[in-house]
Amino acid sequence: MYIKLSVASVSGAVIYLIYNLNQTLRKGMGTLEETNKTLEEVRKAVHGLTDESKQLIHTANQITVDVKGKMSNVDPLLESAQDVGEMIHNVTHTIKEASRNDSEIPPNPTAPNNQPEGVHIKIK
Repeated sequence: MYIKLSVASVSGAVIYLIYNLNQTLRKGMGTLEETNKTLEEVRKAVHGLTDESKQLIHTANQITVDVKGKMSNVDPLLESAQDVGEMIHNVTHTIKEASRNDSEIPPNPTAPNNQPEGVHIKIK
């Protein structure tokens, strides 16, 4: 009789363990399904970001090309401004040299209005 009772107890314990294992496996499967859904959503989000990033890079490349074209159009203007600056520097240097030379030359008493002889620059 103890053997029958022991076998019944062991059978009950095995059934209880199988039931708990089944419940645990079902919860694990539910968690795995939720994880799969989350991964699918993440993949979709990453693909969406990838597409947006590609569009952003394409737009940035177009803007870069446009800016480079505009800069190449402005380059001749900047070069002309540099040339004008150099000419003004040369004229200023020449005027300084002329004024320095004028101050070193003694006035000619025979010149009208007692003006010194030297380099005369007329600017229009």
